[in-house]
Amino acid sequence: MRELSSLRRAHDAEMERIHGWPESSPWIRRAVAALPRDRFAPDRLWQWDGHAYVPVDRDIDPGQWAGLVYGSLYEAAVTQVIGGLATSSLSCESVVADMLDCLDVRPGHRVLELGTGTGRNAALLAHRAGPGRVVSIETDPDLAEHARQRLKKTGADVHVVVGDGAQGRPRAEPFEPFDRVISTYAVDTVPWAWVEQTRPGGRIVTPWGHLGLVSLTVAGDGNSARGHVQGLAQFMPARGSSGGPEGDFSRVRAGRKPEHEHHARLGLSPLHTDWHLRFALRVLLPDVHIAGSTDDDGTSVWLNDSTSSWAAFYAQDDGGVLVCEGGPRRLAGEVRKAWDWWTAAGEPALYDWGMTVALERQWMWVGEESVVAPVLTAGAEPVGE
Repeated sequence: MRELSSLRRAHDAEMERIHGWPESSPWIRRAVAALPRDRFAPDRLWQWDGHAYVPVDRDIDPGQWAGLVYGSLYEAAVTQVIGGLATSSLSCESVVADMLDCLDVRPGHRVLELGTGTGRNAALLAHRAGPGRVVSIETDPDLAEHARQRLKKTGADVHVVVGDGAQGRPRAEPFEPFDRVISTYAVDTVPWAWVEQTRPGGRIVTPWGHLGLVSLTVAGDGNSARGHVQGLAQFMPARGSSGGPEGDFSRVRAGRKPEHEHHARLGLSPLHTDWHLRFALRVLLPDVHIAGSTDDDGTSVWLNDSTSSWAAFYAQDDGGVLVCEGGPRRLAGEVRKAWDWWTAAGEPALYDWGMTVALERQWMWVGEESVVAPVLTAGAEPVGE
């Protein structure tokens, strides 16, 4: 207990040092102190060893377990692994604070949370909104039950329901519109049910596209919701979706030799490190996943569409790039086309982007909806040839 108390204080101090506690929402810091992370962490956590997730059990190695609970402010503690993939986590403190600040919960608000997980975020919401004001939906019955137990133990009055978060509150439950809706997992499309179940003027906060945190306000007539990207947020996707921001390059390539190969002179570093460009590419090419790394030769980048097409930019020791592609699409050319669009649009920053959600469609825009971002299709010319 003494070690956990010390880690809690260090975590709090580091959040203060990086200005992670939102000045506009001082209640968040108080709620976090009242509901520390370790009270919601399961006795088994998971750590990536470079090849696979390995278990870290509290009773076997309490020090390592505590270190995962109170690790980096920017990394989640993985709490569930299924089939070798991380499927649930205790979200990192910095993003939790950002999301709660964006949500702007007030005492007495009715709040709908999608993705109960450990129950910790629901407890923080209830600390602010009040007893019986938070409904949380969890698709995994085991996670839901464990969350109920933790919430009860900490005295948080939250109604946890097993269901599909994309549908919002189950129809069998009594319904009145929510003041606030928050998703703890990333979506590529904001479910219309979330808009329908939020009162006019109410707010929806969700990670979008595995990279951005979006805050939407429902219109007065209830027929749409719009808002801006508030920052970076790399959350796990909804169950059954295509995966995280990097997709699965190895699976898509499946050991096949390149069908197209050429050399080019390209500066690839922005594709790996410029999150403003990375976000724009996510908007323009929503099914293309990008991963990268840097070594002594330079930056290499891998692309895939999660189904059948892939491309790779391999840095060469002479400063050039070897471009390899396979599958029906020429992904390298598509990325170049999207990059050119972003440049021509003035290289909009992450925070310049907005989203509008209507019943039949939803779209991203830049600069008060003056520039609607196209979803670029296949057929771009090969890059660098």
